[in-house]
Amino acid sequence: MPLLLQLALAVAVAVAMAGTATTTTTHTRFYMHDTVTASASGGGPAATAVRVVRGAAAAALPGDAVNRFGDLYAIDDPLTDGADAASSAAVGRARGFYMFASRTDSALLFSATMEFTAGVHRGGAVSVLARDAILDEVRELPVVGGAGVLRGAAGYGLLRTHSFNATTNNAVLQIDLYLSV
Repeated sequence: MPLLLQLALAVAVAVAMAGTATTTTTHTRFYMHDTVTASASGGGPAATAVRVVRGAAAAALPGDAVNRFGDLYAIDDPLTDGADAASSAAVGRARGFYMFASRTDSALLFSATMEFTAGVHRGGAVSVLARDAILDEVRELPVVGGAGVLRGAAGYGLLRTHSFNATTNNAVLQIDLYLSV
């Protein structure tokens, strides 16, 4: 019987401690630079998004002469604190992939881990997994987990296209993360 009482007491203490844990809510804004086509002069950034799987020719997307349903891109995109990569401080990298996952519209399956190497979240990372309807003004990215100083993070990101070059397919994306840690 004393063992049962000890177990009950341990459970009660654990439940009480879980109820007193503090949660911090934070917002951070950064920019992701997705470079599909490197500068022809060699003076610009190297490609950070590379198509690794090509969709079938019969799977052309409406209004898109470049991409097809099933195209898969691996990414290693820089994250900066401003929209201009040349004059902004690096804060991390987004590594993962996106795939054209709709036959009828410009929508991606986007999966990436955003690792922070500078700033307030240095040493932390969050992972996102979402449908990204790239022509929508604002898209939501659910945060599915965190690591390092962001371990156990929950929340979401709001993604906006800051700029897009239709000739090169290069884009700068503004991401606002809202996290509870």
